Parts: sequence; C-alpha cells; structure tokens
Amino acid sequence: MIAAGAASMGRGTATPAHGAHSRWPRAVARLRLAFRSPAPAASGGARWIGCFRPAPPAAVKEAKGKRPEVEKEPARGGGEDVWSAQAEAEVAQGGGFPEHLVVMVNGLVGSADDWKFAAEQFVRRMPEKVIVHRSQCNSATQTFDGVDLMGERLANEVLSVVEQRRGVKKISFVAHSLGGLVARYAIGRLYEPNNKTKSSSEKSRDEGERLEGFIAGLEPMNFITFASPHLGSSGNKQLPFLCGLPFLERRASETAHLLVGRTGKHLFLTDNDDGRRPLLLQMVDDCDDIKFRSALRSFKRRVAYANANFDRIL
Repeated sequence: MIAAGAASMGRGTATPAHGAHSRWPRAVARLRLAFRSPAPAASGGARWIGCFRPAPPAAVKEAKGKRPEVEKEPARGGGEDVWSAQAEAEVAQGGGFPEHLVVMVNGLVGSADDWKFAAEQFVRRMPEKVIVHRSQCNSATQTFDGVDLMGERLANEVLSVVEQRRGVKKISFVAHSLGGLVARYAIGRLYEPNNKTKSSSEKSRDEGERLEGFIAGLEPMNFITFASPHLGSSGNKQLPFLCGLPFLERRASETAHLLVGRTGKHLFLTDNDDGRRPLLLQMVDDCDDIKFRSALRSFKRRVAYANANFDRIL
C-alpha cells in the first residue's frame, strides 16, 4: 500500500530521467522527505498530510518556538529509552523528570526500530510528561518463540526499565500486531492487586476511589493495540489467500508452526501444553499464577484499533 502511494506520488511530482529503469528510488526518496522534512505551513507540498486532524494548541505553540531535542539512551535490560532534552534541562534546574512511562512493543519479525518515529513524536508532543521505551527483547526470529516466552521477556525488560527510571509513576503500553498479545501476557505477569485506597492528594481520581491494581508497581493508564489478533488467526476465511477452502485452512493451522514456530501454534489455537487449553483462550481470564483479565481491567483506558476492511487475518 505504501509502495503504491509512493509510486503515485512519484508520478505526480517528479519525472524520471531519460533511460531510467525504475521510478522507485526517486519516489521513495520524495515520500521520505514528505514525512521528515519540516516544510513551511503555507507550502502546498506538505498539505497532503493535513488529513490527520489539526494540531492541538500545545503543538502549535511549540511550532512557533524551537522544537525540543530528543535524548536517547540504551536501557539496561535492552531496548532504548527516549525522552525530551527539555525535560532533562528542567531536572538540572530542580524540576521533576517525566513520570509517565510508555512502552512500545513491536509485532512479528519486528524490532525496536519500528517505533523510532512514533517514539520521537510522543516526546516532542509531550516533552514534560512522557519517557518512551522502545522494547527490543523480542526482535526478528525471536518472535517465533511463542507468546508466553516473549511475554516473560517483555515483563523482565519492563521491570529493568522501572528499576532504572525510579521517577516514573504511571505506565502505558502501545503495541502493534503480535506485540499486542505479548503485551497482554506481560501485564498479566506484572500485575499486582491493590489493597489500599489511593491518596486524596492525587488529583487524577476522586477521593476514596480504588485502583484495580498496579503494573510493575506503577499506575496503569493506557493499553493500546494496533491490528492485534486477539482472537488468534484460526477461523473461516481469515486468511484470504487460502480462498476460503476448508482443507487449505486446516492445512494452514497444522503447518503454521513450521513457519513461525510456537507462535504459529498459539495464533492458530493448536497448542495444548500439558493438556491445557490454548494459551489465547487462557488469556481471556485470570489463571492461578497470572492474572490476565485483572491486569487488563486495571488500565484506565483500553483501546484496540483494527481495519474494518481488508485485514481478515485479524
């Protein structure tokens, strides 16, 4: 889809040199520049991205001055932490470091690089509020190891980040595709039930209201997934290239593990470790040792984004 868009933009804005074999290099270059080059507000070349909604007042005010620089640092447990240099300057002057940790989780065969642009935008829009962690513990073929093993690795990575960034008080997760399942498993492992009433001095909630629980000792805020197969990929006509033929769909569920390992078994609900139900079915409720449902319920806001059309795998 991006390729098609790039080609169309290339046709509309650039003419290939005589004898060139392909328009792709120039088209892709123009697409990249369109996303990354800060064009003046009045320039027509940048107005094609105006459909994303008007910038909030804070962003408009920021655009008038100098954009805050972005600081990056490798996390002890893997991945990378991203925050605003403006926030660091305020800490040096006696201010507080951002209290909201946002954990970004990649999908199948992905990596922390998938979230590079999004992480920078988060800290530029909310420089005083967030520190973003781009998870790296499940990258490339490590995403074939199964949702449970990946979830354990993510949970350990988050604990390491929280230990390193002792000033954080709130936590949110933003996950793409398979990363949504991995994040759901991880929060189940990190969940701690709340046995105390929240202090009235904290104004984010009314006095006397109880939090459902904590995630890694922090207040759960947002749990957001994009195109995540929460119900697995086993179902009628969920894989369009199989043309809805039952025998091909059965064969896909039987052979998925040959392509993507234990993750394939989890997605097609064919795992039965120790005679138990498939993992994704276990994750719809609390288990004895992992509170999947309670952990998800503890977040103040839970959002699952998906395409209404042309994404039948979900």
